[in-house]
Amino acid sequence: MEQAQNLGQIIILNGAPRSGKTSIAVQIQATFDGLWMNLGVDGFMQLTPAHYLPGIGLRPGGERQDIEPLVPVLYHALYESIAAHSRLGLNVVADVGHHDGYAVSRGILPDCARRLSGLPVLFVGVRCPIEIIMERRRNTGWNSDHPIGAPIPRPICLWQHEVHIPGIYDLEVDTSLLTSQECAEAIRQHLKDSPICSAFQRLAEMVEILSN
Repeated sequence: MEQAQNLGQIIILNGAPRSGKTSIAVQIQATFDGLWMNLGVDGFMQLTPAHYLPGIGLRPGGERQDIEPLVPVLYHALYESIAAHSRLGLNVVADVGHHDGYAVSRGILPDCARRLSGLPVLFVGVRCPIEIIMERRRNTGWNSDHPIGAPIPRPICLWQHEVHIPGIYDLEVDTSLLTSQECAEAIRQHLKDSPICSAFQRLAEMVEILSN
């Protein structure tokens, strides 16, 4: 019991690019009690050699089959690091976009969940309507060649669909309805009211089902 009390809390934020995950992570680091380490996708990609980018940021659609076999290994390394931080008593928030839209099924999310077995994990689905995501991309200089009313690029549509499969979460927030501060507060309140979270346990069980 003493060891369990010393484990750091883990919060995994899952959603499409521009859904608002990073802003929520920043709020958690700034306002939650204790030390919170951000081990999200952006920082991990900065550690990845250019030849292997986008690494764990690889989009759905099977567009880089040359690096696909490496992507699960990179996810595993990220999650082993998350687990190590928690076991040392450090809180972790990680903003990541999981999907299985590769050329072949990789089963990355269930395997990542298995690697955090026995650790306190809150799995949060960060949702945002695709129209708002497109607006954010335009406002930050992305997709400036796709004006309002133009067809939404296929990779963005794929992200929006694939990232929330199978849709098993402890909590979901919508950043078109809540600010990043309000999302962080909803997460704080959920941890206070429902400290026992089961989404990652259910996802980890999918590994055993698939292997049998």
